Amino acid sequence: QVQLAESGGGLVQAGGSLRLSCAASGRIFSINTMGWYRQAPGKQRELVADITIGGSINYADSVKGRFTISRDNAKNAVYLQMNSLKPEDTAVYYCNAFIRTTGQRSYWGQGTQVTVSS
Repeated sequence: QVQLAESGGGLVQAGGSLRLSCAASGRIFSINTMGWYRQAPGKQRELVADITIGGSINYADSVKGRFTISRDNAKNAVYLQMNSLKPEDTAVYYCNAFIRTTGQRSYWGQGTQVTVSS
């Protein structure tokens, strides 16, 4: 069974930084795109950033220049470095990965809370 384990959320003041980590475990053949989504209270889940196995990266306009996504294919891991955090970045952040096992589908982590105080 495949699992995604996230870590690194917390409470930080505006202008601060946090680093999120997510590692996939289980019977994994390969992982294509990995990414981070977030959901604020009362809002829909939205893409923050994603990265393909080949290293192509996509960012939401709201985080460009402040957040950096990276991955370590050997560790089946994806990271999100978040700098210059703003109160509007407050949300539950979810790791997502498109994983091939016997089949191929999208998996989600349990979510980690990021709270940015003003």
